[in-house]
Amino acid sequence: MKKEETIQNYLEAIYIISRKRENVRAIDIVNYLDFSRPTVSIALKELEKDGYLIFDDKYVVLTEKGREVASTMYERHEYIAKILMKLGVDEKTAYEDSCLIEHDISKETFDAIKKSTEHMFK
Repeated sequence: MKKEETIQNYLEAIYIISRKRENVRAIDIVNYLDFSRPTVSIALKELEKDGYLIFDDKYVVLTEKGREVASTMYERHEYIAKILMKLGVDEKTAYEDSCLIEHDISKETFDAIKKSTEHMFK
């Protein structure tokens, strides 16, 4: 997995958890991603150093920079999965495949797909 993809996965996970819980803890991320505590702790410290989040050893909060990346990935993930399901792909496969696609698709291509498929959701 590429470093950028790893960053995107962590930020998206934090974003998703924060939509369900007021405060995101490191253990929530451990459980969500099914990674070890040390792995998540190291990643959170790196993401904090890079300006994506604030981690005070108790709670994790996305910065504006982190929230922007996370919400972009989340939108892509959800939208691509919905398109795939509309095309007849089962939900589990659609979400797994959308997770692969969301990281590699350009903004230009995603915007074009979104524009040309919006009618599917009206």
